[in-house]
Amino acid sequence: MKDDLFNLIERLANLLRQETRLEGQVLGLQPIQQEALYYLSTCNRYSDTTLAVTEFLGLTKGTVSQSLKILESKNLIVKVKDEKDKRITHLKVTKAGSEFLAKTCPPRKFTDAINGLSAEQQTETKALLQNVLTNYQQSTGRTAFGVCQHCKFNQKTSGGILCGLTKETLSSDEVLFICKEFSA
Repeated sequence: MKDDLFNLIERLANLLRQETRLEGQVLGLQPIQQEALYYLSTCNRYSDTTLAVTEFLGLTKGTVSQSLKILESKNLIVKVKDEKDKRITHLKVTKAGSEFLAKTCPPRKFTDAINGLSAEQQTETKALLQNVLTNYQQSTGRTAFGVCQHCKFNQKTSGGILCGLTKETLSSDEVLFICKEFSA
């Protein structure tokens, strides 16, 4: 059974990579560049640095740096110095990058396939895949990069939402993004 599940997930991942590769050819992007761009569109301010992208993708800093330079040269991301700590550079997705992602992520055919499932099947599939992801992350020790609002450090206070780790106030939008500091 586990071989069957692995094969199904691997086949889905391969189809997603193929379709994503085709979508990226319009802008001359390689899959790694698209993955970095997509990641940057889903992460919060604690996770939008070159180091965080490197950690998330599990690649070398050189490979990621070259990919980010290409995204920047195509005006899909911009570098922004941190307001409090000028040593930190944040990577922000531009309007052009957001527009590209809106058209390509998730790929159209994937969306069509998901829409072929009932609402109940979609909910059940999401829950099952979330359980697989959680179990896999725990077994590998790579449990970071979860959604902020589900983190043990996310605290609701009378003044709003606070990150208990950084002691900084978070916006209601920001807690919907993934964070490298996530802890279940």
